[in-house]
Amino acid sequence: MRLALYQPDIAGNVGTILRLAACFGAAVDIIEPCGFPFSDRALRRAGMDYADSAPVARHADWNAFRAACSGRIVLLTTRAELTTVNAVFDPGDTLLLGSEGAGVPDHVHGVADIRVRIPMRLGFRSLNVAVAAGIALAEAMRQTGTLPDD
Repeated sequence: MRLALYQPDIAGNVGTILRLAACFGAAVDIIEPCGFPFSDRALRRAGMDYADSAPVARHADWNAFRAACSGRIVLLTTRAELTTVNAVFDPGDTLLLGSEGAGVPDHVHGVADIRVRIPMRLGFRSLNVAVAAGIALAEAMRQTGTLPDD
């Protein structure tokens, strides 16, 4: 199971996602450009000492990521009809999250193998990207029997 971040804007969110990935044993793909220097202090602070334990692959752009990506791309988007609870995940899936400010462009949206959203109360639009990553990763790993043991 992998998490992919499309042109992330906020170093603290990326650091939190790296910490999440380390704790859950997931790899992370960073699709550049980022909206911050990748060595940013906020990234290190949010990831704490866990961030070094998450396998990270950096990709110069969307095309480089696509060339390296195997398995299905599962896009988390507010525009999906299918929820994370109703989706059927595979262990080789890559969960793709858009940038905090813009999400993903239509051409990226269009190539996703499946699109899912996190169910939430009416009138609420979205969650913080790191929170969304945690919810989706936990559900995908629960379904596939790949959650880490204590």
